[in-house]
Amino acid sequence: MIHEKNLDNGCQVCGEFLQIYHEMLQRYMDIGEDMGVPDDFTNSEMISGMWWRHLLSGGIAGAVSRTCTAPLDRIKVYLQVHGTRQCNILSCFKYMLREGGVMSLWRGNGINVLKIGPETALKFMAYEQIKRAIKGNDTRELGIDERFVAGSVAGGISQSAIYPLEVLKTRLALRKTGEFNSIIDAARKIYSQGGIKNFYRGYIPNLIGILPYAGIDLAVYETLKNRYLRSHDKDEQPAFWVLLLCGTASSTAGQVCSYPLALVRTKLQAQISGKSPNTMVGVFQDIVEREGFRGLYRGLTPNFLKVAPAVSISYVVYEHFRQALGVNMT
Repeated sequence: MIHEKNLDNGCQVCGEFLQIYHEMLQRYMDIGEDMGVPDDFTNSEMISGMWWRHLLSGGIAGAVSRTCTAPLDRIKVYLQVHGTRQCNILSCFKYMLREGGVMSLWRGNGINVLKIGPETALKFMAYEQIKRAIKGNDTRELGIDERFVAGSVAGGISQSAIYPLEVLKTRLALRKTGEFNSIIDAARKIYSQGGIKNFYRGYIPNLIGILPYAGIDLAVYETLKNRYLRSHDKDEQPAFWVLLLCGTASSTAGQVCSYPLALVRTKLQAQISGKSPNTMVGVFQDIVEREGFRGLYRGLTPNFLKVAPAVSISYVVYEHFRQALGVNMT
């Protein structure tokens, strides 16, 4: 017979575990859609050097999760660029298998994994420097508006530095069998087609997209969490399911609002030839005229489908490596 005390202890342990799990996902995980505002590390984590262990563990977890969900990511990119009303996830999947076999589902994943390190490091370093500039000699915590500004600028800096890798990733994901021999070969051919500017196609919508994603993600999360706290004891930490719902809602809202810009960015990166427009406004107008506003959300379904497996895989890998590196959750 199970005692009530054991049940209470079990529920408490489960609750604490899931709360730490959600905090870890919010702060350190990477599942391939990370345009949000970075979270702060505590002073003790900065002094002890635990911050780089968190980032390393998260980077490794992100690499594994991106690799495992790469087929869904490639389907998303293909639907964004070539999708029509008759083209769906299943037909896209079958085409990729026919055209290049099973291994073709991972095209573009190598560069997608390689850019995790420099992107994360640049964003973190830029964020810390911008925070110091905003605070000055003050030791106060940043407000939500200040965090949004710091995170958006940091995201813009990191994206600007690694953007050519984003273009390479898209072109490699869309390539046909035999088009490129390697990443270096792809870079040379892209450069020969139009010089350095080809590596910054779609840069403007990408940069603009950081603002709605980061702003909405942060604002919705803080608003929902604070509204919950106002209706409950302020000294009591929100339950894990509250934080989980807040995080899910905020991330979803951020992705939905910024997705049209991401789609336009991808189409420009792909350098569609022929009569296709080659400006941000032109691509927007072309999509709306041909497919209506629904066309701006092509590929959103596989984008959402990959979240659950990506998060689960990231969690398992992150836990393994953080323990191996001696990282304790704070």
